[in-house]
Amino acid sequence: VQLVESGGGSVQAGGSLRLSCVASLDDYAIAWFRQAPGEEREGVSCVSVQDGSTYYADSVKGRFTVSSNRKNTAWLQMNSLKPQDTAVYYCAAKASCAGWRTLSRWRSWGQGTQVTVSS
Repeated sequence: VQLVESGGGSVQAGGSLRLSCVASLDDYAIAWFRQAPGEEREGVSCVSVQDGSTYYADSVKGRFTVSSNRKNTAWLQMNSLKPQDTAVYYCAAKASCAGWRTLSRWRSWGQGTQVTVSS
């Protein structure tokens, strides 16, 4: 499955951005990961397109919201952004959100989109 992301950019702390991820096939779970310079890629959120279940990393709970059209598109609404949210954000797809935080479980990745939050 191929994934296309969009929506990154630069904002000041406290601002908002919305990322989009469109998959070339339907009915895949879609997760968001991010990677800051010099850091490992980490899971941010996952949405099950099949039943709408959502999952979040503790660091973004209450600030980020993941959603989908229950078909092939997911969005990550990011509010109250902090400088530490600065990273390249990637979406990924697989059959379900099971074990979503484990990087090696994801085989299909988008190209990444830069999010920069200034203080």
